[in-house]
Amino acid sequence: MKTIVLGAGMTGLAAAMMLARDGHRVTVLERDPDPVPDTPEAAWERWRRRGVAQFRQAHLMQARGTQVLEHELPDVRQALEAAGALRLDVVSRLPVTIADRSPRPGDERLLTVTARRSTLEQVIARAAESEPGVEVRRGAPVAWLEMRDARVTAVRDARGDRHEGDLVVDAMGRGSVLPRLLGDAVQEEQEAGGFLYYTRFFRGRMPELRALPLTHMGRFSIVALPADAGVWSITLVISARDRELRRLRDEAAWTAMVRSCPQHAHWLDGAPLTGVVSMGGRLGRRRTIEPRLGGIVSLGDAWAYTNPSLGRGMTLGLMHAALLRRVGGDPAAFAAATEREIGPWYRSTVATDRARLAQIDVLLAGSEPAPPADLPGRVLAALPVAMLHDPDVFRAGSEISNCLTLPQDVLSRPGLAQRVLAAAGEVPALAA
Repeated sequence: MKTIVLGAGMTGLAAAMMLARDGHRVTVLERDPDPVPDTPEAAWERWRRRGVAQFRQAHLMQARGTQVLEHELPDVRQALEAAGALRLDVVSRLPVTIADRSPRPGDERLLTVTARRSTLEQVIARAAESEPGVEVRRGAPVAWLEMRDARVTAVRDARGDRHEGDLVVDAMGRGSVLPRLLGDAVQEEQEAGGFLYYTRFFRGRMPELRALPLTHMGRFSIVALPADAGVWSITLVISARDRELRRLRDEAAWTAMVRSCPQHAHWLDGAPLTGVVSMGGRLGRRRTIEPRLGGIVSLGDAWAYTNPSLGRGMTLGLMHAALLRRVGGDPAAFAAATEREIGPWYRSTVATDRARLAQIDVLLAGSEPAPPADLPGRVLAALPVAMLHDPDVFRAGSEISNCLTLPQDVLSRPGLAQRVLAAAGEVPALAA
């Protein structure tokens, strides 16, 4: 089977290698022309990936993503560790507020291997270059799709080369040009509103974990993530409607804000590698290809993307690539499997983001958000605080954040909701 993958990001290359190992002959077309650097540090310093807006933003490989690599591409997982990716055991880094640090059965599920996006992509790109059955053409953006009998049959790139294929996989990410190429055959569903992200990277001795990786602080959130080679990132996330806090693009204002957070100020104790790197984005967007159109599917962020501060995009992309490998290239079957297995994660993430943005809107209006009236809402609101005090609630919440188990499945476990509320009640601010 001849397959054309559009986009040589993490998801596109992972899918290309998975399909090649099942006997496909895969051509990957990538718009950015620069060759893959020889080392992770060269990738960090010099690799220009203009087609990946989030290339130098914070990234975290969730445990589910590491599991996908271990099962589907074990040599890539090994190459990541050989390149210096951080082996992150979240249970060994329990918040200092938890006294009971004894191990539990199943703790190994929460282990992950993570790194800067530049390192992750450099490693997988080098692996793809040496993968039998995969040809990667850089500097070859798609320019035209050929169709016959309501089926995509070939791709023409900007060089003028024609590539026939039994299946075309859109892995061009959130900036996919598929809507322009296919017009009304692609429907987009967009969430209103969005967030702005202000990130800096540091290097030094890895900071102690005193809070969860994502912490909401009134009108802004703070994301502190470890990476590879002694590097970590700190990101401040605000509502795109909060004009006052856009001043955080200024390095002095950004530093002052982080320093004002007692559980995160020590993350500034390293050598800065960057200034403030900003990015904006919607809460979410999902694309649907007309069911009658054959020969083409959308993958990862090209299908749907969400707020990056939850750190799910890369992991969901790998899950989606593995799903394509398992289901095969029938667009209808793949769309149904996507809705069944990946769709719930998209909807859950968007619901979480809507609630957070609504909370910020209330604060911007000068009021205090009312606690959720329904029990599931109360439990979800209490979960981040409860995770700082109860070791088993921490593990349950980490299952959600690591894309291992959907929130509704975790919180429906007998007695867990009561345990979450009890643990959160230890904090006076939430006692009411």
